[in-house]
Amino acid sequence: MPRAGLTPAIVVAEAARLADEVGLDRLTLALVAQRLGVALPSLYKHVKGLDALHQQLSALATDELATELATAAVGRSGTEAVLAVADAYRAYARTHPGRYPATQRVPDPDDPAHVRSGERAVGTIVAVLAGYGLSGDDAIDATRALRSALHGFVALENAGGFGMPQDVDRSFAQLVKALDAAFRSWPAADPAPDRSAPAAPPSAR
Repeated sequence: MPRAGLTPAIVVAEAARLADEVGLDRLTLALVAQRLGVALPSLYKHVKGLDALHQQLSALATDELATELATAAVGRSGTEAVLAVADAYRAYARTHPGRYPATQRVPDPDDPAHVRSGERAVGTIVAVLAGYGLSGDDAIDATRALRSALHGFVALENAGGFGMPQDVDRSFAQLVKALDAAFRSWPAADPAPDRSAPAAPPSAR
């Protein structure tokens, strides 16, 4: 019989705390059940399985990260906004090392709240990049560049991947400054090839 008062939201919240303690890759339903003081079969009353739990954890973490990014960006633009958003991104990853990796999961299209959280996170970054005059495909390219750079840095940092004695905070600041400079001089994309024109015969190449 499930524990009185236990709900899916409570299960996910406890799983998030546990993930931060042991790591997302070590999170199991057995550990969650033990933490909640219930038998493993009882947990299935609230979550369908480990993958479903990971999806719900991703939705929670994505919503948290989106809120942090949006809050950091309020009232800021250009360089100031990018610095603030980057700092907020790194702070979330460092504060929540277990749930942060779950934010990299593509939102489940059958979970509208998860989709909205993902759109909110991306929307904040796109709005920041608009301050550099970037829009359309350029904004998407720049968003991917920013996300890739920040994720790569925090993933390495959380994994203890920076072994050199130089200050890591300085390196992060330099990374963000480099991104700021890149956004200010974003290159024009190469024109798409005209695929309607017939290819030249080999003898003419």
